[in-house]
Amino acid sequence: MQASSSGSQDVDRAPSGPAQAWRNAPCPVVVTTGGGALADLNGAAELLLAGARPGTPLAGTPLSWLAGAHPAPGPDAGSGPVGGRVGERSFAAYPTGGDGGDTVWWLLDDTEEQAARTALREERERSAFLASASDELLASLNVDRSMETVARLSARHLADAAVVVAPPSGRWLPVTYADSSGEVTFRRLGAQAEDVPGLREALQGFPPVPSRWIDPAALPDWAVPEGFAGPVGSVVITPLPGHGVPAGALILLRRSGTAAFSDGEETFARLFATRAGAALSAASLYSEQARVTRTLMRDLLPPRLRQVHGVEFAGGYRAAEHRERVGGDFYDVHPGGAADQESFVVLGDVCGKGLDAAVLTGKIRNTLHALLPLAGDHDRVLNLLNDALLSLQDTRFATLVLASAVRDGERVRLRLTSAGHPAPLLVRADGRVEPAETHGSLVGVLPAVRSVTAEVSLAPGETCLLYTDGITEARGGPFGDELFGEERLQEALTECAGMPAEAVVERVQMLAAQWTGGGRKDDMAVVAVTAPYPGGGPGERAGR
Repeated sequence: MQASSSGSQDVDRAPSGPAQAWRNAPCPVVVTTGGGALADLNGAAELLLAGARPGTPLAGTPLSWLAGAHPAPGPDAGSGPVGGRVGERSFAAYPTGGDGGDTVWWLLDDTEEQAARTALREERERSAFLASASDELLASLNVDRSMETVARLSARHLADAAVVVAPPSGRWLPVTYADSSGEVTFRRLGAQAEDVPGLREALQGFPPVPSRWIDPAALPDWAVPEGFAGPVGSVVITPLPGHGVPAGALILLRRSGTAAFSDGEETFARLFATRAGAALSAASLYSEQARVTRTLMRDLLPPRLRQVHGVEFAGGYRAAEHRERVGGDFYDVHPGGAADQESFVVLGDVCGKGLDAAVLTGKIRNTLHALLPLAGDHDRVLNLLNDALLSLQDTRFATLVLASAVRDGERVRLRLTSAGHPAPLLVRADGRVEPAETHGSLVGVLPAVRSVTAEVSLAPGETCLLYTDGITEARGGPFGDELFGEERLQEALTECAGMPAEAVVERVQMLAAQWTGGGRKDDMAVVAVTAPYPGGGPGERAGR
């Protein structure tokens, strides 16, 4: 009986020793043969691998991923883990040597770790994509090009196809399509946003409708790019937030048979849409500002001059900075109503540079335009303009020179009035250069403008040059600090005798630019009034 009892105890006793320690391990453990079959497994593995028995080939079990990972036999039977999945769970299998060349695989559940690694990797990829997308989106301030970029990036990284819908323009709906190949098309449709569920709300900036609430079959044909392969299986519609006003909406499409958009993917799509909307809004704002600037600039830029009633006019203007087109210098020529009526010429210089000076320049030009009926009385025009500038309570002032020109036989008669401005220079036919006898006080400083008007006459080929101090005060020379000066200007003009007005202007501008080189300079404006030679002589411009 005792022997029998002792034998019973030997049968019931759990195996012990290092070689069999895996049997009581809390984690699943399997033993595999060198031939790729299941030799043994512990209780935890039996629960994991329901129905698996010793002798079953690994290829026929959920551990088929271990079949090709059998290490070489021996005590150092590999130390690196092998990863794989069993159902919805992920495991890392660590091998140790077993009896008879078998391998003992310890299966450690790393589902949460792998999920965390996957989430971290996806987050890094998404962050890298958003950074790259932001750079690409901000590379252009053209609205159409920005819409193309949004559609292309969305189709390539977020969906099988993308549709960018801009805010309606009248009865038109601007739509940009893109597919995963990168091909982008643009159309203006007479469609309604209400045709697409959730699109009207997205265009108004409301939160997006969840993807699972949108029936792909309800999409109209125009909301799907031409050539889209297969029916639409999943749709995301999200607003493109702008600066206070929605910049449009983004429609993402996936084919039927592919995974529907997850909650995480919808959230990421909204993050991308935020950056895309900001880029589109910036491009739209820039486009609107550029349009307004072009409209205003047309009134600020100097006019193109030509021959009027037998008097030749030419003008040139250069702003102080290369990036600017307007500044404080300006000129205008207002033709007389008939050949025997004077044409009114204005050249001026507003204190300051850049856009601020250009704004005051525009006000002066508009005021002078309103005073054209009084253009025959220079003194009255200057004083009315002076009153207008004083009423602005602006600390800046202006200098002006007025000229009234009319053809008198072969000659041109001029009345010249300077108000704080350099006197015009007269270039005679024999090369002599003499200043006009006119002077006066600044405009916009004192209660009244005092001025003296000079009357001169130009023979054929002679020129009267009106210029701003940007010419004579241009700094340059060997050391870059010497003024161009009136003496150099007069010397240059002696070579301009008999030249047409346009050639005189080009000559003066060229010499001033050469003198300054790339150095600091002021605004420069020049107007030449020339009496042309009769019958197309040497003073006549080419092609006239």
